[in-house]
Amino acid sequence: MVSFIAFVIVIGICVLVHEYGHYLTARLLGVQVHEFAFGMGPVVKQIRQKNETRMLWSWRLFPVGGFCRLAGMGEEGDDETVLPGRGFNEQPAWKRFLILLDGSLNNIVLALILTAAFLYGHGVLNMDDTKIGTLMEGYPAQRAGFEAGDRIVAVNEKPVSEWREMSASLREAARNGDVDFTVEREGRTFGIRTDIPVSREQGYPMLGITPALVRYSAPEAIRNAAGYTWDMTRLMLRGIWEWITRQQEVDVTGPIGIASMSGRAMREGVWSFVTFLALISLNLGLLNLFPFPALDGGRIIFVLLEMIFRRRLPEKVENIIHTAGFVLLICLMVFVTWQDIYRLFL
Repeated sequence: MVSFIAFVIVIGICVLVHEYGHYLTARLLGVQVHEFAFGMGPVVKQIRQKNETRMLWSWRLFPVGGFCRLAGMGEEGDDETVLPGRGFNEQPAWKRFLILLDGSLNNIVLALILTAAFLYGHGVLNMDDTKIGTLMEGYPAQRAGFEAGDRIVAVNEKPVSEWREMSASLREAARNGDVDFTVEREGRTFGIRTDIPVSREQGYPMLGITPALVRYSAPEAIRNAAGYTWDMTRLMLRGIWEWITRQQEVDVTGPIGIASMSGRAMREGVWSFVTFLALISLNLGLLNLFPFPALDGGRIIFVLLEMIFRRRLPEKVENIIHTAGFVLLICLMVFVTWQDIYRLFL
């Protein structure tokens, strides 16, 4: 039940933010909107907006995401009309480009905001320092006398200044027997000597310490959010590329897998859920920009080609291409969902 609720919240927020980007940009550029829907399926309630022909806010039965239905895209109902000059397909290429783009941009902005909130409210592990945050139960650091707040300044008399450097040095030194650490604590420096056996779970020597958290001020969190979001973007794009080129095995998950991860993140606490929501929002924004038919990115490619060659592909041909792309996406989703179900019973 927790996984279902978490999944509804994650998908609801990410999809609605995406669709609201399309809606808001369309309205700002003078494009008619027939409907903005919360949820999917049969209509539960509708509210007609004043001063707009047939503009509806609708609440639908299944609370999973939503959609924005623009005029002039071939989705008009029997009692709906397109105001002259205000249909989506009647607009110049630059307007259509912005409307298509801003859904994904909204998702990326949401990821930036959530990342900034995380950096300000929770903080991240400080890998640029060697200050100890916590001691892991049952590992050598605990029995050797390390304490939270200690800073390791040397390993076997070799100076270290950042966490990855220190971690690599102690693993190398541990192969040759006991390791000597130079430690700073409350302004004084002293030594600690201990053996570091190989961890059965990890397969390499583990001292049993974690980096300290660093929390940013509000301005710093906003500035650093862009860097962290860019790092997440690079990792996602690299993972997708390696999956496409089969360079290595990459797990691809569907709705069931996302629901399971959503539930796990919610059980781990608010900040874990915020991080997961930021990742899913960023993922949704990036994937929608891929130049594949039926996705926003595929439609953007057609608009860009139109802007370059000053010639538009016939609407009927473009619709056939997007329909074929949509069918392929549905087939891929079914395949991935089947893999999710298979994993549940492994």
